[in-house]
Amino acid sequence: MEYTLLLTIFLLAVFVGFEIITKVPPTLHTPLMSGSNAISGITLVGALLTIKMDYGWFAQTLGFLAVVLATVNAVGGFMVTHRMLEMFRKKKG
Repeated sequence: MEYTLLLTIFLLAVFVGFEIITKVPPTLHTPLMSGSNAISGITLVGALLTIKMDYGWFAQTLGFLAVVLATVNAVGGFMVTHRMLEMFRKKKG
């Protein structure tokens, strides 16, 4: 029963996230990406806590995967945001 509830919440979150992302105008993609980077930071902290606690090898493996994926998402998001912000800077000379 608990897994069914968790799966239902996950599927609803995927549906709501997809609907929100497809409705955002292109001018708001950069602020949305910055918010996504902050959420990845929260995911990273949670994954590190999961690895630290003794929930078994499966939870530690999932925590490790979450650390890797959240790090890639956060770093990539900051690089893309930085690149986009450079486009709005005035060039010297």
